[in-house]
Amino acid sequence: MQAQGKAPWSVIGNLLRLVGAAVAAGVLAAAIALPAVGGAGVGVKSATDVLNLKPEDLKEPPLPEKTEIRDSSGKLVAQFYYQNRESVPLEKVAPIMRDAIISIEDFRYYEHGALDLEGSLRALMKNFQSGAVAQGGSSITQQYVKQVLLNKAETEEEKMAAIAPTVPRKLNELRYAMAIEEKYTKDDILERYLNIAYFGASAYGIQSASKRFFNKPASKLNLEEAATLAGAVQNPNATDPNLGKQHKALLLARRNIVLDRMAELHKITPDQAAAAKAKKLVYKDKAIPGGCEQSDYPYFCLYVQHEILNDKQFGKTEKVRKEFLNRGGLVIKTTLDTKMQKAADKAIKKWVRKSDKPVASEALVEPGTGAIKAMAASRKFGNSKKKNESNYNLVADVAHGGGTGFQAGSTFKAFTLATALKEGMKFNDGLNSPATFQAGGYGDFKNCKGENVGDPTHVAHNSSESSEGFKTLQTGTWGSVNTFFLALEKKVGLCDVVKTAKDLGIKRADGGKLQEVETFTLGVNEMDPVTVASAYATFAARGKYCKPMAITAITDRYGKTTNFKPNCKQSLDEEVADAVSAILSGVFTKGTMREVGGIYRDAAGKTGTTDGSMTAWFAGYTPDLAAAVSLGDPRGSYTHPLRNVVIGGTRYREIFGATISGEIWKATMLSALQNIEPSSFTAPNMGRFGGCSGGCAPKRPPKNPIENDGNPFTLPDGNGNGPDRPNKPGRPDTGTDQVPVIPNTRD
Repeated sequence: MQAQGKAPWSVIGNLLRLVGAAVAAGVLAAAIALPAVGGAGVGVKSATDVLNLKPEDLKEPPLPEKTEIRDSSGKLVAQFYYQNRESVPLEKVAPIMRDAIISIEDFRYYEHGALDLEGSLRALMKNFQSGAVAQGGSSITQQYVKQVLLNKAETEEEKMAAIAPTVPRKLNELRYAMAIEEKYTKDDILERYLNIAYFGASAYGIQSASKRFFNKPASKLNLEEAATLAGAVQNPNATDPNLGKQHKALLLARRNIVLDRMAELHKITPDQAAAAKAKKLVYKDKAIPGGCEQSDYPYFCLYVQHEILNDKQFGKTEKVRKEFLNRGGLVIKTTLDTKMQKAADKAIKKWVRKSDKPVASEALVEPGTGAIKAMAASRKFGNSKKKNESNYNLVADVAHGGGTGFQAGSTFKAFTLATALKEGMKFNDGLNSPATFQAGGYGDFKNCKGENVGDPTHVAHNSSESSEGFKTLQTGTWGSVNTFFLALEKKVGLCDVVKTAKDLGIKRADGGKLQEVETFTLGVNEMDPVTVASAYATFAARGKYCKPMAITAITDRYGKTTNFKPNCKQSLDEEVADAVSAILSGVFTKGTMREVGGIYRDAAGKTGTTDGSMTAWFAGYTPDLAAAVSLGDPRGSYTHPLRNVVIGGTRYREIFGATISGEIWKATMLSALQNIEPSSFTAPNMGRFGGCSGGCAPKRPPKNPIENDGNPFTLPDGNGNGPDRPNKPGRPDTGTDQVPVIPNTRD
């Protein structure tokens, strides 16, 4: 009996609340309307004074709009959004959609001001009779104000206050609505409302909702589609078709209510309403990918994202820059070349599987501009450990969402070579290269602070006995002879080599200081492919270093475009760069890449393998394109070296720079440059670099004519072509086996 007795009182309570709301609405309406009818009597003036019902300006921050990332040809490759929204002018919204939303939400919209008393009371009675909310009570202007306040809210508390069913909130809403009605035309307000409204299914604004629900622009909506979206606005969470059958059923019911109301208002005929109601609910569930994880080019996307997050020209704080990216409605044009990207992806896939524990990563950079043309890796970007996915940027440094990188190995020998040429050495100048190298004292190597960093206790080895003997700049480079380069670094000065590397943009992937140790030339610093590719691109551009560049233009929500130019400087003498290219060209025919071979056009490069094949690199370039490929195990290269491993379905006893990285580089370049006319390196100044000066070979019958030939383009095969292996690693690349750099420690 008690349970039965509660129902009537509940009904009465609801009725009283509805009547109270009506009375409150009448009071508010009277306070606004009476002065307009005639004479401001004492009672009316008192009411307006007490309620302070005067227009109050509403700050309307720009709506969150999706940001698009496009490749160099303008094709969409990724997008970011806080709210999936694409604002459109009212003329790009189908007239039937306008009729539908006005019919169900505010049928006297063009006839009243900020508050529609007649419409509110009529909706109140209609809703009471039906036992549900069939028609909206607030005007479209009031609803717009509420949505603006909700969008401005940053905390949950502010969001709840923006929708709280309280008299003070409604009074503030009305004041703002009065100002909005004075500020804009009715069409302007309707346009703003349609662009700010949430329709469910993560779709904000009529354009995004139309694409999400029906895969078409708002200008193409038909009757039943318009009625569906108009019905969804009132309670988008309850009618969200993504949430299941029950929610779809509610959306269908709301669609039919809209159709009935449109027929009642003579916007459509009863027959049209009946025909539309007879149709099934349509929801095409068009995907709205957002974020780098849903892009086909996730690593490049991550790089672009962090370029903006790191640059203070896009906002003083990271929070502001993040809002600029996610809410700014930007169109970001980038340097990405999807054809070159596909070339890199295909080459990596051929040699390394996404399920392999070791990871291959590659960056392609344009010489002379620094434009990053592609960023590829063997693993898919994502958070699934089961699927062997990576949740960080495998191709870039920490500043661009990457990890700590891998030791670059003998790719660093190119910087020592460049320093020697810069300081006056010639092609056939050389040094004696014993089987092992050991510093004579701590002062043999000094860092750029002038501190002694030599290690007389450390013994460096070559990879084979054939590497012993006198080596020139050419033969020592082609054979990647460790003892030769340590002796050469000692001769030209460690600090000078470090400065050369820095001038070419070399910096550690983890953002820390370069380890200026004796074995710097053997590549003990951890690098990322973008940085190494950009450094080698400097040789290709005849000594002009360009900072890696991913963004070429940004167009804001208002159509203003800001263009970005390459950031370049002449970091190396042109002739020195030409001489480096001449020597590194021989790596393909006389050095560590000779078994892999060249790419049928001018090309230069250097293999890089760390001690014990912990990591393997190849960095190379043509005058038109530079690329760097790294291969290593992210779990930690010290504990998981590239020995006795299965990669790409093949078991390898030991991996060197040319083994997989060199093959990937070659396959990538052959495809990426397929439709680009070959360019040639500038021939070296043989008057400056030909022959030898004070470091000539001992006067004895040469074992090989290499050491007497000053022309690097006509030299026969030389000796000392064993694999390159640094013997002195610094810090490990990544993983759990982190240890500090200890220059006087040997593996």
